[in-house]
Amino acid sequence: MTKLIIQIPCLNEASTLPATIADLPRAVPGIDVVELLVVDDGSRDGTADVARRCGVDHVVRLRRNKGLAAAFMAGIDASLKRGADFIVNTDADNQYAGHDIARLLAPLLAGEADIVIGDRNVAELEHMSWRRRKLQRLGSWVVRQVSSTNVPDTTSGFRAYTREAALRMTVISEFSYTLESIIQAGKKRMAIAHVPIATNPRTRNSRLFDSTFSYIKKSGATIVRIYAMYEPLKVFTYIGLGIFGAGCLLSLRFLYYYFTAPTFGPRMLQSLIASAVLLIVGSQVLVIGLLADVISGNRKLLEDLLYRVRTLELPEKAEAQATKVSRVADPEPAAPSRWER
Repeated sequence: MTKLIIQIPCLNEASTLPATIADLPRAVPGIDVVELLVVDDGSRDGTADVARRCGVDHVVRLRRNKGLAAAFMAGIDASLKRGADFIVNTDADNQYAGHDIARLLAPLLAGEADIVIGDRNVAELEHMSWRRRKLQRLGSWVVRQVSSTNVPDTTSGFRAYTREAALRMTVISEFSYTLESIIQAGKKRMAIAHVPIATNPRTRNSRLFDSTFSYIKKSGATIVRIYAMYEPLKVFTYIGLGIFGAGCLLSLRFLYYYFTAPTFGPRMLQSLIASAVLLIVGSQVLVIGLLADVISGNRKLLEDLLYRVRTLELPEKAEAQATKVSRVADPEPAAPSRWER
């Protein structure tokens, strides 16, 4: 029996949640069971009670607001523990059209992708300003470069995951899951697809950020942090070689004045000191890159361990694993060899 759980992270969405839930399908081709799960991220307007009155199957309530990324991961964890084969994430402001969930799931059901992201075609969104659309396209281009993916709308929250992809997802950012999860999936060589989707009329302004500058700052920090986490040697090598190269240029400046100036003047001393400092710092950054690469290897081992622990927490997976361990512990008696007959 194939189960789909549609999760909805919420923060004070009592007014918009009923319309969002009403728009979601209760039957999807290729899926036997469809359940709804609401993650109440410390709401103070009775969002959890509204969700229950609307007939939601599961409600996960966080005692205080922990942010969109934490709410998303809480929903992923709860969906996996409730036996979801596929997980669809959507927003509580009814931005995304519920009838597109079948389109979102099609590549997963066909075995063509691990993750599918809905493409809103940002260039034609009427409620988004011209500047926001340009920044959105630039940000998506940057994410595509660092993640080696081709997702056109990287900030779309309308996305679907297979169970395997959800088990391997680990979001550490406190800001948003959208960018980090794409970079992480790209670095883990997951198959990511995208499909065009429709959007409903806007119901409210975004609550994710206060201003465009704040969004750019937080998104940029997230991209740099996650890329450095997965490619530390490359990042520190570029930085170290840049500093080391600046030191080499100053060394050439020192040699120029050394051979052309009649006496040892202040310019030569300045070049010599600055060159020595930059060469030392550049070498140290390269060494730091090597250490960071070793730490990155340990992080990959920890991620694999976390994946195995999550797999054991699944009811059917845990039972299968326990049966396998029992068979290893108590093997069937071997047939006697011809020397024992």
